[in-house]
Amino acid sequence: MEPPDAWAGTRRAPRLLALALALLLGAHPGAQAEMQVSVPPLVEVMRGESVTLNCIPVGTHKEYVLKWFLTDRTKVRRLVAEARVKGSEVQASVKDSLGRSPPYQLDAPGRLVLAEAQVSDELDYVCVVTAGAAGTAEATSRVLVFAKPEATDVSPNKGILSVTDDFAQEIATCHSRNGNPVSHITWYRNGEPLQVPMEMNSDGYITSRTIREASGLYSLTSTLYLRPQKADRDAEFHCSAHFSLPRGQHGRLDSQVFRLTLHYPTEHVHFWVDSPATTEGWVREGDSVHLVCRGDGSSSPEYILYRLQDEVENTLGIDFSGNWTLEKVQRNQSGIYGCRAEDFDAEDDAELSQTLELHVAYLDPIEFSDEEELSSTLGSTVSTNCSVQGLPAPALRWTKDSVPLGDGPTLSLSSLTFDSAGTYVCEAYTPTVPLLSRSRVLTLLVEGSPEIRQEETQPQAEGSWREGDEVRLVCFARGHPEPKLSWSELGGSPTEPVPTRQGWVSSALTVKLTHAMSKSGISCEAANPHGNTRHVFHFGPLAPQTSQAGVAVMAVAVSVGLLLLVVAAFYCMRRKGRPGCCRRGEKGAPPPGDPELSHSGSQPPEQTGLLMGGASGKARHGSGGFGDEC
Repeated sequence: MEPPDAWAGTRRAPRLLALALALLLGAHPGAQAEMQVSVPPLVEVMRGESVTLNCIPVGTHKEYVLKWFLTDRTKVRRLVAEARVKGSEVQASVKDSLGRSPPYQLDAPGRLVLAEAQVSDELDYVCVVTAGAAGTAEATSRVLVFAKPEATDVSPNKGILSVTDDFAQEIATCHSRNGNPVSHITWYRNGEPLQVPMEMNSDGYITSRTIREASGLYSLTSTLYLRPQKADRDAEFHCSAHFSLPRGQHGRLDSQVFRLTLHYPTEHVHFWVDSPATTEGWVREGDSVHLVCRGDGSSSPEYILYRLQDEVENTLGIDFSGNWTLEKVQRNQSGIYGCRAEDFDAEDDAELSQTLELHVAYLDPIEFSDEEELSSTLGSTVSTNCSVQGLPAPALRWTKDSVPLGDGPTLSLSSLTFDSAGTYVCEAYTPTVPLLSRSRVLTLLVEGSPEIRQEETQPQAEGSWREGDEVRLVCFARGHPEPKLSWSELGGSPTEPVPTRQGWVSSALTVKLTHAMSKSGISCEAANPHGNTRHVFHFGPLAPQTSQAGVAVMAVAVSVGLLLLVVAAFYCMRRKGRPGCCRRGEKGAPPPGDPELSHSGSQPPEQTGLLMGGASGKARHGSGGFGDEC
């Protein structure tokens, strides 16, 4: 039989084996595999933002210790914060902020907070968790702090760079300040990046210098050296700072654009007329002519203006601007002019001289074959000419009242009428030189017996006029010499020109019609040395005049009748309220109750007689009364 304790020992054996195995595993380096910690391996943040590093133990652990360390630049770990977790109880504290401002913060149970991130926070942070038998585990989180640099500025070379030098010259220096990490500077010409090496050579290179500021930020300086070419005279240069941002993003800051001041020799000279001129080089006589000479070199050379006469250069002026003015140019100044640039740096094959031919256009005064005033008779023919000298050859045309009559020097008119008289203009012009023209006026007079016309009178129908009607008659005439107008009746106005009708004159007469005028009419006569012309105004039979006496008698009768009616109305108002007033009375006796007016002592007899209708104060029943009371 087995001893009593044998079975109990047999039951304890597995427990001891498990305990021994746990101790062996705890002592073995790989025992920490049971304890795992999760932290963000890389945290990127902009300078000034807050950073939170979260350390999370993997699995369920009722009791553990969590510690945050940072690894400084010497690779030494320094304890920053610690948290002890036991069930639901957490004791968290910051052990050492290492002079950071603001200090580190530890949010329960294990979140390390870096407020207002600085470049100095760009370190490795290690979270170490110890959980008793579960062992110890750690994980590292790296923090990267980004800072956008300040605006990129450039300092170009303000001097004059010569393209004749055979070495690279300083072009400009570009600055990118206070960024993190270090920016990268690129140079551009006309918007295209320059591929310039860092090694020094005669064609061009770049030098750069990086400075770490006291704040931990970086400043970068880049200087560009190039051997300038003439093609760079209009080129635009600038530089750009390229910098990194969180989450793989990038930024770019461009500087202002600048240009170079270059010195390069003249290769070609351009010479032209700057004042108003035609494409053929014509200018008007009397104008001020501006000549301009320009070389394509820099800086500006000395310019010499000369005139070629018989293959000899006659110097007219020397100027550094290359501008000259020929005041009030004359026709004898036509010819060949030249400009030469004195540039001693120019190549031997450079074209430093240029010529042009100046053509001065002119027109002499217009000449007439006859006098400026011609006189001819009605129905005749007139022919005259105008001529002019000028260069280039001018053209001629005749106009009247701005209406073209024909091109050429000759004006020919036949069958002249008074309408042919007037002002004719001969105009000379040059089609190839605008605004160069002359004109001269010819006056044509047409002589002849006057022509007459009248202004219609109203009414015109026969029998419409009455004796005594007032009528205004107007007569018009024209001719040369100017005709005089006269009337068969007295009172006509003097002869006067008509403002709106050239060559016409007029006269007016105002009369009252009579039967004698209706028979003979009224005549208007226009006369000059060549003859006279008459016009007669007819009115036909006149209607009789309305009798004025009968009208007057009728007016008087109407007035008297109105006066009697007023008197009767007044008397009735005085008798108002008495019976029988304004009614015809019975013959021989008054109405009953009406007192005898003749017996009244209140009125004199004269008034009584008037009221009773008697001619001399008799009773109203007499034959001389009105026969009624009103």
